[in-house]
Amino acid sequence: MIGKDTVLYPNVTLEGTTVVGEDCVLRSHTRLTDCVVGKGVEILDHCLFTGSHIEDDARLGPFVHLRPGVVVRKKAKVGNFVEMKKTDLGEGSQANHLSYLGDATIGKGVNIGAGTITCNYDGARKFQTVIGDGVFLGSDTQLIAPVTVGAGAIIAAGTTVTVDVPAHALAIARVPQVNRIGWAARRRALTAQTHVTRMSTDKKSGQPMKSQLKSGGR
Repeated sequence: MIGKDTVLYPNVTLEGTTVVGEDCVLRSHTRLTDCVVGKGVEILDHCLFTGSHIEDDARLGPFVHLRPGVVVRKKAKVGNFVEMKKTDLGEGSQANHLSYLGDATIGKGVNIGAGTITCNYDGARKFQTVIGDGVFLGSDTQLIAPVTVGAGAIIAAGTTVTVDVPAHALAIARVPQVNRIGWAARRRALTAQTHVTRMSTDKKSGQPMKSQLKSGGR
């Protein structure tokens, strides 16, 4: 079933029990199987959705993969190269790029930074991640389930979250950065000196130099 004023571009495939609401736009090379799509939804090119529910005014794509059990709430955004499975993405929340969200419950107004991963599988069992309303996840965040992030918390970029984060807290877990002044210049000088020494030794020993050993047919 397709609602009125909905536009399907070439090479869109609707399979199984899929229902698409009114005023939607589905761009080319997208396939939906057993999905429910609300009103005013925009799905960009090259998306693959199975067994998922997308509520009104959501925006998805390009290159989004929704596996069974996903719910994308009203006005939520899912961007390029995001995969979701058994995840509820709250109203107005956004996961704009390069993330995996599995077995997760995500509240309203949450920002999922690029490269975020819910680490939900230990090789034998699956575990849940819960993220409260208004949470900000910085880029390259790893959430080691089971774990809960309280409402309004901020997770610093590059953090691996292994224990629950209280509401409105900052979580940061990184190796401290060390700047070794002049180290790069000294390394380059040492490398150059080592190269000169090897060239000189090769000449004195009469052994073929490395440049000669590498020459030959291409």
